[in-house]
Amino acid sequence: MARVNEYIRYQPDERCPPFLSISVAFQGVVIAMANMVLFVTVAVRAGNQSDDYLLWAIFSALIIGGVITALQAGRVGKLGTGHVLMTGAGPHFIAVSVLAMTKGDLPMLASLIVISSLVQFALAKWLPLLRRVITPVVSGIALMLIAVTAMTIAVDRISEVPEGVQSTAGPAVAATTLVVATMLAMRASGIWRLWAPLIGIASGCAVAVLLGMYDLQRVIDAQWLHIPDITAWPGLDLRPSVEFWTLLPVFLIVSLVSSVKMSSDGVVIQRISRVRPQATDFRLVQAAVNTNGLGVLLSGIAGTLPPVIYTPSVVTLINLTGVAARSVGYAIGAILIVLAFLPKATAVLLTIPSPVMGAFLLMIMGLLFVEGMRMVFQGGLDHRKALVVGVALSIGVGLESQNILTDVLGQTWGILLGNGMTAGVLAAILMTLFIELTSPRHTRLETTLDISALSRIDRFLCELASKLKWNDTSTERLRAAGEETVSSLLQSRGDHEADSVPRLIIVARPGETVELEFLAVFDEENIEDRLAHLSEQAQVPEEHEISFWLLRHYASSVHHRKYHGLDIVSVHVEGSR
Repeated sequence: MARVNEYIRYQPDERCPPFLSISVAFQGVVIAMANMVLFVTVAVRAGNQSDDYLLWAIFSALIIGGVITALQAGRVGKLGTGHVLMTGAGPHFIAVSVLAMTKGDLPMLASLIVISSLVQFALAKWLPLLRRVITPVVSGIALMLIAVTAMTIAVDRISEVPEGVQSTAGPAVAATTLVVATMLAMRASGIWRLWAPLIGIASGCAVAVLLGMYDLQRVIDAQWLHIPDITAWPGLDLRPSVEFWTLLPVFLIVSLVSSVKMSSDGVVIQRISRVRPQATDFRLVQAAVNTNGLGVLLSGIAGTLPPVIYTPSVVTLINLTGVAARSVGYAIGAILIVLAFLPKATAVLLTIPSPVMGAFLLMIMGLLFVEGMRMVFQGGLDHRKALVVGVALSIGVGLESQNILTDVLGQTWGILLGNGMTAGVLAAILMTLFIELTSPRHTRLETTLDISALSRIDRFLCELASKLKWNDTSTERLRAAGEETVSSLLQSRGDHEADSVPRLIIVARPGETVELEFLAVFDEENIEDRLAHLSEQAQVPEEHEISFWLLRHYASSVHHRKYHGLDIVSVHVEGSR
């Protein structure tokens, strides 16, 4: 029985009443704006930058967040997913941005962000090719190391108190924020759970007022309508320094990790936005990464913190309201852009004391760490994956606490390779590559997606079964699975006629089961959706569905990934000697 999201009231393509869309959008904006302002403020203040630049960075982040959120809700070429994806300044780049501001200047930071955006465009294009290297385990490790790096910044913020205030006030305010927000998130329901972080922040601010740590003068002095001074724009550094080249690999890795997370977000949003979840359309995943890459590029040009997708907030918002209509995304984008020109609203968030922001960041980083754990465990954890996770985390956390490579490699390379996050992620990628390269050698066949290629494919599978010394029953199952997969691809084409016959590549990876990957240039219905549909129908198939029914019988699992210009069908077949 296919899973059903019974709470969904409006799916992405369905028309939602305008009042309801705006109401849901305002709930999302409260969380999104709080995240943007807090993340940007934490990064800018930790980097010891001026208030003028802080106002410019927040203004730019709100504009870019609004534009990208609205663009994600639409479909423009290879940009936009047609889903609600709240986007704004995120925590992933905080640590490296602070590092760039302290070791260089703002123009250097802006240039680093611009270059790092290219990684996301490249990953979106090469997502099919990197699927066996940038695995959920690698991306999960990266998220956990990002969280560990930013946790130290959060703890430092907790101890910051104004002059004349007791040092114990900071931890007291932070504890209040963390306890209230956590308790509400665990026990509250409905809208109270959605607003748990904001209520926690308000509680922390209330305690800060009692302890003399809160100053409302900024709110009083702020204008209702204002455009920040353009002179605060940092510009770009067109003459890279030694510090630029030292930090560039770190920024590229963070951007890679962020884009891998975006690809995961693109999968999640498709599964939670429909009453009956369909097989993941990886063309939309590529579009999500492309669109976020545009946001990173715009952030670099503007000189502000790059955006990410607020997936936990989006999931919570959709689960509580049941509204996944794209009109909500358009409304959130429009509201964020309008609020960017209202500094009075922004000033309210800027007056939040540092210990409150530190506690909030600590909670968010904890959730980010858990999200990384989920990505690691989602596909199962065998002894090889466990070793990759253990070694990578040990290296990353160890070097984060003490960089021992500066004395060995010198200041430049020591800082680069001694960064805990860089070293940990690189270790995970290298170990994953090693596992892939030392796995049993795969065999490959290149042909055409045409009925005339069936005999050649059959010979290829017979030779494969012979090398594996499979018995006759297993060999016949392998041959049948291959034939029905090709037949299913051909049937899914329908009446579509291309100028040339599509190319078909078959890659066989032997193991406990044989994994057959069928790579074809194809752009029609997803086979997984067809198989799911058949499981809900009567047991007497129609003539045109025979191949799909047989494929379900012969294969132990079938996964179909659709990318721009490429389809990949993975079929697992069990066999014995």
